Amino acid sequence: MPRFNMNWIYIIAIATLAFFYFTHGGSDIQQPRSSQQEASYDVFKARVDSGYASKVVINKDSKILKMYVKPEYIREVFNRAPSEVGNEPYLSVEIGSIDKVESFLEDARKRECFTGSLTYEHDEGSGILGSLFSLLFPMILFIGLWLLIMRRGMGGAAGGGIFSVGKSKAKMYEKGGDLGITFKDVAGQAGAKQEIQEIVDFLKNPQKYTDLGGKIPKGALLVGPPGTGKTLLAKAVAGEAGVPFFSMSGSDFVEMFVGVGASRVRDLFAQAKAKSPCIIFIDEIDAVGRARSKNPAMGGNDERENTLNALLTEMDGFGTNSGIIILAATNRVDMLDSALLRAGRFDRQINVDLPDLNERKEVFMVHLKPLKLDPSVDVDFLARQTPGFSGADIANVCNEAALIAARHNSHTVGKQDFLDAVDRIIGGLEKKTKIMTTAEKRSIAIHEAGHATISWFTEFANPLVKVSIVPRGRALGAAWYLPEERVLQTKEAMLDEMCSLLGGRAAEELFIGTISTGAMNDLERTTKQAYGMIAFAGMSERLPNICYYNNNEYQFQRPYSETTAKVMDDEVLRIINEQYERAKKILQEHKEGHAQLAQLLVEREVIFADDVEKIFGKRPWMSRSEELLEAQMRAEAERMAAEREKELAAKDTEERGE
Repeated sequence: MPRFNMNWIYIIAIATLAFFYFTHGGSDIQQPRSSQQEASYDVFKARVDSGYASKVVINKDSKILKMYVKPEYIREVFNRAPSEVGNEPYLSVEIGSIDKVESFLEDARKRECFTGSLTYEHDEGSGILGSLFSLLFPMILFIGLWLLIMRRGMGGAAGGGIFSVGKSKAKMYEKGGDLGITFKDVAGQAGAKQEIQEIVDFLKNPQKYTDLGGKIPKGALLVGPPGTGKTLLAKAVAGEAGVPFFSMSGSDFVEMFVGVGASRVRDLFAQAKAKSPCIIFIDEIDAVGRARSKNPAMGGNDERENTLNALLTEMDGFGTNSGIIILAATNRVDMLDSALLRAGRFDRQINVDLPDLNERKEVFMVHLKPLKLDPSVDVDFLARQTPGFSGADIANVCNEAALIAARHNSHTVGKQDFLDAVDRIIGGLEKKTKIMTTAEKRSIAIHEAGHATISWFTEFANPLVKVSIVPRGRALGAAWYLPEERVLQTKEAMLDEMCSLLGGRAAEELFIGTISTGAMNDLERTTKQAYGMIAFAGMSERLPNICYYNNNEYQFQRPYSETTAKVMDDEVLRIINEQYERAKKILQEHKEGHAQLAQLLVEREVIFADDVEKIFGKRPWMSRSEELLEAQMRAEAERMAAEREKELAAKDTEERGE
């Protein structure tokens, strides 16, 4: 059955009133649509004497006489054709005495000038009621339409209206298990699941903790980068606990009306108290929990601050909220108000970080289940190829790989499809139609070969995977690496990475004789890393062991003087220039190999680490990741060679048969 909706009641009521108005609105509407012409009493007598009258109707209330004209005399009376005057045209005449008219018509009847009928009529008795209805109907119609629009625009999803705009918009699940998500659906994040498991255990078995004097945690804040699974983890908590679950976004508290946000906060906690024990989940809490300004004159938002004050009071104010656990998620914890983060409101902060190598493998296993995979797909290799990817990014990789395989009319999703998907997500869409001149193509090849050469001969640079001069997104070429996932980053490793980034610009200057704008992204990354080393990590010779990091967003002054800023600028310039000269020196030492690498790039557009190894030999420093990568590349090369031999053998057999 269709769901009941009050809007249909409003529409039916308005339609009924409109029908009644237009069908019973007044006597004028009931009159037939026919022409009338006002005339004097003398003209009326003349027309009757001429035999033009078909009938006469006298209104005793208004003293108005209507003389209906015979069809054959319409043109003489009205000077128009019968089709232009309607069905029953008449003359309207004001009379003084009804008796006088009756005697005249009686005399005309004797003279056989009038053979029609004489009838009488009265005004309708609903004149006052009809006039009142005609006056009020437009107002009623306008108010009804206004209420309908306001209800749809303001109450909508919450089922309220203009009088329920302060009601909470939280979506409630009577049982969290109705979401169908448990901790088994959350791959990786073992540390976050272990921390939050205690909340689930308390909801399932509170006696275990209360016997020892423990209290239920009032709230937990899930903190982490976008796409790491904070919302999914909250749904899993609801599914495991099996208690009522209220879910809403921080922006749902925000409204154009003053006081609505605070009202919705109070209504949310009132509903939660009625369903205790339960869980309230507020996604993106930074929409209402941002730190309050210390200077209200500097653009403070009173409405947002009132909403935050109401939330603080409800979470841990004078009243009690026994059995209510608040979960919240944000990726901007540094912007939240300190009063919101204190113990007693959010007792614990749970970091949901980007997955490491083993956790990425678990995430891949979850998202690979619905795909038809080729036997060549290696989950370990895919996990190593996606450092820094979040769970959402990995899901996107799997989906993009399936789309690429379908685009190529493949029956399964292969290893190359996943590699193309990673390239597509990191570098952008491959631009096969981009037109480049031979000189531009060679310049890009020299630039990318410079990156590859420097990374091959620096100890802490990331292992090279492949080099491409195929345009992708905004980049004209790229060198792909397999980053080492280090917990600590040393100064030497950061300098090697900066040297590798500057290798493209150095190669342009050495082997082309001029520089181009192709190194803009490299220079941006190098400059940011150099300032990070000096201002935050204390790795400068002139400013050692000092960190100028400032987390106060309302402080408009830098936490250091102009003199220190000048020292920072000088140190950044010195470090970058040193690494640039170092890159030029390495390229000069291996310029023959660099030239071969650039020429190979021009011919093939994409080269891999084994091609670089054939030119330069084995890399002087081999990490564990490089060993695994080398084994993978060697296996891939052997597989491709075997397939090629099979194709040649099959072709030879076919030719012999012919």
